[in-house]
Amino acid sequence: MSTAVAKKRPKTVVSEVEENVDWKKRKAQMKEDKKRRKEAKLFKQLENKQQEEAAEKEKSEHIQKNGRAYTVSVALPGSVLDNAQSAELRTYLAGQIARACVIFCVDEIIIFDEQGEDVKSVEGEFKGVGKKGQACVQLARILQYLECPQYLRKMFFPKHQDLQYAGLLNPLDSPHHMRMDEESEYREGIVLDRPTKPGKGSLVNCGMRKEVQIDKQLQAGLRVTVRLNATQNQESKMYKAVVVAPHVPTTEGGLYWGYSVRLASCLSAVFTEGPYADGYDVTVGTSEKGSACQRASLSPFKHLLVVFGGLQGLESSLDADQKLNVTCPSFLFDHYLNTCPAQGSRTIRTEEAILISMAILTQKITDAFSGTSP
Repeated sequence: MSTAVAKKRPKTVVSEVEENVDWKKRKAQMKEDKKRRKEAKLFKQLENKQQEEAAEKEKSEHIQKNGRAYTVSVALPGSVLDNAQSAELRTYLAGQIARACVIFCVDEIIIFDEQGEDVKSVEGEFKGVGKKGQACVQLARILQYLECPQYLRKMFFPKHQDLQYAGLLNPLDSPHHMRMDEESEYREGIVLDRPTKPGKGSLVNCGMRKEVQIDKQLQAGLRVTVRLNATQNQESKMYKAVVVAPHVPTTEGGLYWGYSVRLASCLSAVFTEGPYADGYDVTVGTSEKGSACQRASLSPFKHLLVVFGGLQGLESSLDADQKLNVTCPSFLFDHYLNTCPAQGSRTIRTEEAILISMAILTQKITDAFSGTSP
């Protein structure tokens, strides 16, 4: 019979090194290491934040350098069309005004009625061009037609007698009037009445070979400004884009992106009914009775307004406006300028005055934002 042999537990051998460990110092060392790791982590986070801020600053400086942070508006009476003798000449006159404003990158054109007729829209039937506001409506409609990219005009402008000869006018050839295969970061388009999958956004016709799918579901028939994605899948049936505000191509991309048209019932409404919350911070009136423009200088601004008179000048517009109690147009403006003091003709037509005045003011605008003296 075998007897069980009890196994003895082996003695734990404690090395001489472990016996001599100072656990108090070891704990303090571990605490110090943890503190250093935490500091390194915080330093890394701070470094990343600084890099992000630098990138944002660089982006902001890039936008400020390439973009335009101000707007230029031009106001004139619709009665200038009454000086034309036929429908063809009225249309051609409107085309000259549109070309002049686009050449000098005007952002807003305001058509005001010297007779105080409260007209706010170009909608309605054609009743002939007369002295009760129809000239304003026709001028506004032609200006809107010319500003619209060619591939969108049929959708936004049905056949109308005001536009009978508009197709013969010289094209504006603005940067947003693009050809089918022209490459650009931004495009104008119309939202299509086409069903899409939920959450996939709407389809837009931007005058390209493919339709554009945007990131939002919008009402069909709306005109939108889109920014195309930098990388596109060429195998896809659609391009991808996001909707942006109409001012983004100008303020961020530095592109002139056309003008808007506003109707004002009288001269005072030009100032009080503007689209900007703080109004126009610099205003300029033009007249042969104004001061010499060579000595004038513009201060930096957000929204510049330049006002032109009609056949009888701004004095006639002032007399017709019952809301204004001043006796001289010069009291309405920050600058009241004669932009062509040595004129050889007794009169300067409004379309000519726009070209002359904006050519001079463009240099003053450049000087105002460059810090150089005029």
